[in-house]
Amino acid sequence: MTDPVYETALGASTKDKITLLGRDLAEDVMGTVGFGELAFWLATQRRPSKGETRVFEAVLAALADHGFTPTAIVTRLTYLSAPDSVQGALAAGLLGGGSRFLGVTEDCGRFLHAVLAEAELPSDERGWDALALETVEKRRAERKFVPGLGHHVHKDGDPRTPRLFAIADEEGLRGPHLELFAAIGRVHPRVLGKTLPLNGAGVCGAALADLGLPLELLRGFALLARTAGLIGQLAEELRHPVANDIFLSVDLNNRSVAPDPEA
Repeated sequence: MTDPVYETALGASTKDKITLLGRDLAEDVMGTVGFGELAFWLATQRRPSKGETRVFEAVLAALADHGFTPTAIVTRLTYLSAPDSVQGALAAGLLGGGSRFLGVTEDCGRFLHAVLAEAELPSDERGWDALALETVEKRRAERKFVPGLGHHVHKDGDPRTPRLFAIADEEGLRGPHLELFAAIGRVHPRVLGKTLPLNGAGVCGAALADLGLPLELLRGFALLARTAGLIGQLAEELRHPVANDIFLSVDLNNRSVAPDPEA
């Protein structure tokens, strides 16, 4: 009988050395490789270019924090209830990342990728607009939303969106997912009869897909970004607590009503 062998290209340790991605952690990574670059490298097992790192880190910055969203509120409230469990507070916020908040990043990336997988890639803006128009019309006929279209606050335009497009352009990394997403922004009023903004979470999904990152992990990158934001929320809660006010606002203003079994 021989002992089983579990191979990994990630972290491994010996008595006097730690390797990560085939590099000496202490000598080659620490103080040399930034956290965003390392996260990309860990996910793809290839070191990103400077341009890829810039786009990736721009995505992380765009998704880190967006105010008192449900994920931020539940993190603060969980910490109020269990201040001995920072990990519980962070986990509560991360578990709230779904189809309405944060999950749009994955949804949009997958949606765009599925469209592109069945299409012949256009060679000019007119072609992209035609593909986008067909895509939006199909979603309308199916009575489905277009992921990444619309925002409850930034109704006249999400400021993150043009900035991420610009960064991708500057680095020569505007690929087919971003092209299709931009075209959807141009043509959807013809189908929907109104103009909606391309939201930041959606453009982040398009950018991550253009970087070749695994679609299955797109929500993971959004959660990675939001972890930093939730740590910030907890740090601010320590300095300027509001969680107890939120709790009391609900607790002191509730009223009892008769059961409604038909609701």
